[in-house]
Parts: sequence; C-alpha cells; structure tokens
Amino acid sequence: MPTSRMPFHKKLFYTITSLFAGFVLTVFLFQYNREKEFRKQILNSVLQDYNSIINKGLSDESITLNNVDSVISTYTKDSVRITILDLLGNVLFDNGLFDVDTLKNHISRPEIKQALINGAGYALRKSETFGKSYFYASHKFDRYIIRTSLPFNSSRNTWLKIDSQFIYFLIISSLLVIITLSYFCAKLGKSISLLQDFSEQAQQGKPLNIALQPSDNDIGDITSNIFRIYQYLLKTKEELSIEKEKLLKHLQFSKEGLAIFTENKEEIFANNLFIQYINIIADREICSLDYIFGLPDFEKIAGFINRAHLSDKDKKEYINQSSYIHKNGKSFQIECIVFQDNTIEIAINNITQQEEENRLKRQLTQNIAHELKTPVSSIQGYMETIISNPDLQEDKRKQFLERCYAQTIRLTGLLHDISLLNRLDESNDLFDLSTVNLSYMIHDTVSESDEKLKNRKMLVNIDIPDNLTIKGNHSLLYSIFRNLLDNAIAYAGIETSISIKCYRQDNDYLYFSFSDTGIGVPEEHLNRLFERFYRIDKGRSRKLGGTGLGLAIVKNAVLFHKGEISAKNRISGGLEFLFTLKKS
Repeated sequence: MPTSRMPFHKKLFYTITSLFAGFVLTVFLFQYNREKEFRKQILNSVLQDYNSIINKGLSDESITLNNVDSVISTYTKDSVRITILDLLGNVLFDNGLFDVDTLKNHISRPEIKQALINGAGYALRKSETFGKSYFYASHKFDRYIIRTSLPFNSSRNTWLKIDSQFIYFLIISSLLVIITLSYFCAKLGKSISLLQDFSEQAQQGKPLNIALQPSDNDIGDITSNIFRIYQYLLKTKEELSIEKEKLLKHLQFSKEGLAIFTENKEEIFANNLFIQYINIIADREICSLDYIFGLPDFEKIAGFINRAHLSDKDKKEYINQSSYIHKNGKSFQIECIVFQDNTIEIAINNITQQEEENRLKRQLTQNIAHELKTPVSSIQGYMETIISNPDLQEDKRKQFLERCYAQTIRLTGLLHDISLLNRLDESNDLFDLSTVNLSYMIHDTVSESDEKLKNRKMLVNIDIPDNLTIKGNHSLLYSIFRNLLDNAIAYAGIETSISIKCYRQDNDYLYFSFSDTGIGVPEEHLNRLFERFYRIDKGRSRKLGGTGLGLAIVKNAVLFHKGEISAKNRISGGLEFLFTLKKS
C-alpha cells in the first residue's frame, strides 16, 4: 500500500521548530554556564574574603594552630570548612577532622595548584576525604595556604543556581514563537499544497481543477499568477496544436513535394509527393529518407547543407539554394532552405507538369479524331465493298462482316474508355466508395490473366501484406492493376517477370511499385506514357488491340484516390510504375 506523505506545512513546522528548539537549548546552556561561572566568581570572592580574615587572625603572634579554632569561630560560620596547608601541600589543620595526619598531601588538588601558581584558585569538585561535592577557594600566603569550602548540597548551593526568571522567559517566548510559527506555516502550507497539486496536474498536461482562494501573502499571489500563466499556456498549446494540424494538412496536400529534416538530417515530415519524386529520381526504392543525402543527384544540395551548418551558428535568417535535376524524362526544381536552428526544408517541384498539360490539351482533339477515324474508316470500307458487290462470295461477305464487328467492338471499348475518362474529369461524385481488400483484388486480377501469362511464359511476384484494405471505388482500383498488368503482358516480352509490391505505408497513404524485367521504354517517352492515345509503337499497339487509353485511365484512377503515379526505367532493365493511394 502506498504510504501517505506528511503535508509540507507540517514538515516545515517541525523542521523550523526543531531548529528553534536547538537554538533555545544552546542559548539556555550558554546562559546557564555563564551564570554558573559568574556565581562561582561571586562565591569565590566571598570565600577569599574569609581566607583573608582568617589570615589576619592568624597573623597575631599570640595565635597558633593550637588555638586556631577560636579564631575560626570568631570570623566564620560553622558550615564553612577551613583547611590550612603548608607550601608543600601538607595539611596542617582542617576544622572538619581532628586527626589531620590521616590526610594525603593536597599538592595535586586543582585549587591548590592554582594558588601555588597564581596566588589564588577555586574549584567545584567531589571531596576525596568526605565523598561530597564542595566548592573550594584557596589563597597562598607567606607561610601557608588557606583553603575555605562550602558543601555544594548545603543551603549555600543557591549561589550556583541559574536565575529562574530567565528560564520562565525562555519557555514563554518559545511557546509564543512556536504558536506564531504554526499559524504562518499553516497559511504557507495551503499555498504550497496548491502548488504541489498544480505540479502533478501540470506534469500530466491536464487542465487545472484547483479552486483558487483569495490570498493575503506573496506566496499565494505567486501561486495565483503561476496558475493563470499555466492556463494561458494550455490555451496557447491547444491553439498551436490546431495550427500545426492545419499546417501539416496543408503540406500533405501541397502541389509540391515537401520534407523537413533535423540538423542531423533525420526525417521529421515528408508528404507523399516528396516520397514519390525521390523514388523517381533515385535509382532504387527509397524507404528511409535519411539516405537521400547520399544520392549522386543530391550531391550539390548535400554540399550546400554541410556548408550552411559550418557557417555562423548565430545566423539571424535562413539561407536557401536551388538546384535542377533531369531524370527519367522529368525535370525537377529542388529548393533547399536551412533555417536559423539548422533544420532543413527541401521542396521538389515537377516543372514539366504544366507544359505537359498544355501539350496534352492541344493533342487531345487530334488524337480522339484520329483514333475514331481508324475503326470508322475500316467499317466504312468493308461496308462499301459489300454494298457495291452484290455478287460477293458468301465467305468473303462473312469475313468482311466479322472485321466490321471487330472494329465496332474496338470502337465500343474506345468510347467506353473515353467516357470513363470524361467522368473522372467531370465529377468524382459519380463513383461510389466502399472498403476494398486490395490483397484479394490483386491476386484475383493476376488469376484472371493466368492463360495470357502462361502463353508468354511470364511470372508474377506479389509482395502485398495480407488483408490490405483501402476505402475507394472498386471498379477504378481494379482498372489500375488490370491495365498495368495488361500493359506488362503486352509489352514486357516473353519469359519476363512482373513484380507487384507495397513497399511502404503510413497513416494516410499506401506506396506501390509495379515493375517488369522487360526492355523498358526509351527515356524520351517516359513522361508521355500517361497521355491519352499516346503510343510508342503505334502499329504494334493497334495490332495488340489497345485503345491507347489504358495508362491514362490508370493515372486518373490514381488521382481519384488522392495519389500520384510516375514511371521510370529500372537499372537492371524493365519498366517500373510508382504510385500512391490514399487509405481513405
């Protein structure tokens, strides 16, 4: 069970009280010893007077040690013990004993030692002769030493008692101080307890649920100010969190690839466009963005960053550098900014996109007319032949009709693809959304093409996590993988392989790679693969029955799912499509 802690104000009270008690005890002992020593001095002075009186009486030549009792009784009271010694410490007389010959030499007694050295001395000690405590005062004269003493437990010991008024004063003043201290510690403890509760809640980042009371001391005022500052900081933190979320959303959906790195080139944030562009520029798949600074294409940017970090650490403004990269049929502008705290922002813009869009618009009408004209002209020619030759053989007539039918099928597929692209261009609301299991869909799509794959001796490697799901349009998602697979089967070549993998996923996006080991595509055609009706080998494409819109549909289906798609040639050979799909 957790032990309950003593409240702070009690700890403070007990600590200060202990220190004060120690101080009072020290003062008491000091004063006691001082009073005791002072009273010893007074008692010594009285007894020394007795010694002088006794010496004066003994200086009369008619008085000897034999009649010293009469002299003593004349000048002193019976309670005073008087001892007369020679200068060698031998006892000549002691009014407390009749037989002085039994006494030891007193040369080692402290009061005798002092008298021999200083002429006078005193001591408070236990008598070796009687076993009682005495106060001794001795004085050295010309022929002898006179020592007078009083029993310490006699009525005269009041000489050595400390003043009782001082004791009463210490006790009363101490009680007053302790009572006052208890009052102020209790008031201070309330503020300290509030601060303690505040620190526990603040450590957890919780809003305060502490009721503040009016305060009449500085600690209470400081506590109130701290509470107000903390509540203001919580509000500011919440506002900053909202702004941060808005900024990240803005960056995620930005029309340029953006990434932010720490001073040590560790990834803080990267939107999906940045990852997509990097994988187009790089000659291999980049899973961790920390590696981009070692890419040959980023050598100029990496050198700029290193120089910026070695420059003045106290720089007051950011510095930036621009670079251009031409890779896989695309042109990119790289903008790198190093901020005052040495964090790094890199922006990648696809500067060929706008030009491509303008060119596609110019060619679209021409391509549609051309693609529609081919099957219509064929149908028209066959039909004119049949009409103008009524005696045409039946097998020839049937052959021409079959060719007309084949062209109508091709024309129907072409019109369907054009209609689908128009729907994608016009409105995304025309497509229903549902949860789609991509793992099942991809395996099912490959199974549908088993016969074609066997005929061309092709293998398919699928590296997709189990139960990979996405919220999107089932038909459009199917068309992405169906068209990419048909394109690879048609153009990759015999005895090649196809790889489909999801190489990365985060909270928002899935990242896919669709590649083959075929001959690839000449680099000048890479950035035009997704154009409508664009064909690298027009004659071969038409013989294979393609409409020229498959990859355009793939691109628009990817865009519908808030993703991006690009194509590049693999170093080991073959074509690779890199695309992203938003999870929801």
